[in-house]
Amino acid sequence: MNRFTAPLTGSLALAALAFLGSCSTSQQAETATTSPADRTEALGAQNSGATMAGDAQSKGGLTLTPFNDSPKFPTAALRLNSPPTGSTVPSGPVTFSYDLTNFQLTKMTDSEHGMQMSNSMKGQHIHLIVDDQPYTAHYDTKFAEPVADGEHVVLSFISRSYHESLKHLGAYDLRTITVGTPAAGTAPMTFDVKAPALFYSRPKDTYAGKDAQKIMLDFYLVNTTLAPDGNKVRATINGTEFMLDKWLPYMMEGLPAGQATIKLELLDSSGTLIPGPYNSVTRTITVAP
Repeated sequence: MNRFTAPLTGSLALAALAFLGSCSTSQQAETATTSPADRTEALGAQNSGATMAGDAQSKGGLTLTPFNDSPKFPTAALRLNSPPTGSTVPSGPVTFSYDLTNFQLTKMTDSEHGMQMSNSMKGQHIHLIVDDQPYTAHYDTKFAEPVADGEHVVLSFISRSYHESLKHLGAYDLRTITVGTPAAGTAPMTFDVKAPALFYSRPKDTYAGKDAQKIMLDFYLVNTTLAPDGNKVRATINGTEFMLDKWLPYMMEGLPAGQATIKLELLDSSGTLIPGPYNSVTRTITVAP
């Protein structure tokens, strides 16, 4: 049993809280460690695997190790009922309402990864990404989220308690919506929901103490997968490049204290950036001393 499933009291609770990170709309405490499963083919189902799902890459003092041994939820399914795809909703906070089956929100994912990496105290949840903004974590199937006026791309996917995404068909929902009235002169959105796309998920915010020793890199792909002779993701971490040919979570080790910059790019088999508004994204996190 994951040790985070048992109540913590006294000094144990204080010690645990000292290692928690934050990564939700209200910056709620979270802690997480896990591994998502690779698709055997584009938009296919997850499959099982060993802890190390490929060779580790070590460069510039950093090591990236893919892993694939997290609990699998192959029948888990998520669908966003509201707002409907392509719809226009009033200005202000948008109410999101989902159907979720065969997956329990707020439950701690039973995995040793939850003790190794930042793991949410509130358990399993939904990641909501609007356009290319950092995700917000939600622990209920209905909630309201502030969204600016205009046209938006909305990606939702199921997450283990330590923020590793479920990657099988049915575990995510991608659509476009319009909020209020777009500003005058704004060019119409041209996002193609059927085109290959990359969305950044983790890491996020600040990592301290034990959580800073092993930091998970996780991203979401739609309409594509990765392969040694196919599309790849180039991860540039503090200026050091890593080519990733498996759609898995990666354990990052060796990040020095201070700010770390992470850039992800979705490339085709020739190494050319695949067109798309979010297929190149750069984020900054903080590694506390």
